[in-house]
Amino acid sequence: MRVTRESLLRIAKETVQERAYNDSDIVAAYLTGSLRAEPMLGGAADIDLVFVHKSTPVKPREFVKLTPDFHIDISRRAKDEFKNPRELRGDPWLGYEMYDPVLLYEREKFFDFVQASLRAGFEFEQPPLMLQRCRTLLSHGRGNWMDLSEFEGAPGPKEIRKYMKSLFHAVNAIAELSGPPMWERRLLLDLPVRAEAIQKPGLVAAVYGLIGANRVDAEQVRGWLSDWKAAYRVACETPGVDARIHPARLNYYEKAIKALLEGETPLSALWPLLHTWTFSSQALGGDHLQFWQAACNSLGLIEGFQDRVNGLDHFLDELEIIFDEFAAGYGLDAEPSTGL
Repeated sequence: MRVTRESLLRIAKETVQERAYNDSDIVAAYLTGSLRAEPMLGGAADIDLVFVHKSTPVKPREFVKLTPDFHIDISRRAKDEFKNPRELRGDPWLGYEMYDPVLLYEREKFFDFVQASLRAGFEFEQPPLMLQRCRTLLSHGRGNWMDLSEFEGAPGPKEIRKYMKSLFHAVNAIAELSGPPMWERRLLLDLPVRAEAIQKPGLVAAVYGLIGANRVDAEQVRGWLSDWKAAYRVACETPGVDARIHPARLNYYEKAIKALLEGETPLSALWPLLHTWTFSSQALGGDHLQFWQAACNSLGLIEGFQDRVNGLDHFLDELEIIFDEFAAGYGLDAEPSTGL
């Protein structure tokens, strides 16, 4: 089956038409994500659709397999989430999601109103709101760090997941000084461009160091793939696993990881691999958990976990200074220090 961006867009439109016809609770639907630009990574991609419902959706997320390499990622939102559209300008996730999506369906006239309020006065891309979104992300990162700051003992998947969540928010706090947030497959691949955009290229090495990339090489990471894949497959069938660990997404991750390993920055594959492996391991035990632990130990994330948490603290402090300098450069108020 020959798949192009155009054929994926056609599938998106057909899916929306079918779902809206059969579900009167859907008031609008739009396309977001990478399909608007360059969706392929390793020959696999997803179609990111958002359905807006009159009432609170029972099932907020759904994955629909099209082929082994392509699937639809459906998110559902309640219409009430958009009732204060001007406030969306300070939302680092939903703000960008609604700023420039592709509207595919609308039963009630709300989309133009929400988007017009979001874009009013061209304020969305101006320094005050940009800084607000960055500081919101930094605050989320700091909150997750605080949960780990007093942790003692050997971390398990729960702690590593929270550590990565903190770092994920911190990296996107950097990204939002120059554009929309980044997602897991391309996080480290796109980070250098975002760091260069704010003239802070040294942040890239700091992020790589915080996940232990300086302790391994591409061949070692490649050697983890079979254990990662085995854990992913078992976790897909395990109750309680994170929704993102889904059979339809196996090639989406695997092909991306392999493509990154063969690319110019092979260790950028570490993020999607460790991110999904940690989700899988949180639902598993036995050999699957032990293989994950061995990989994490190679990265210095278990025996050296407290050192990594301390390093994350310093990194968050550095970002706070960067944002204060950014604010001062535009005559904006610096955010009060948390003293942490």
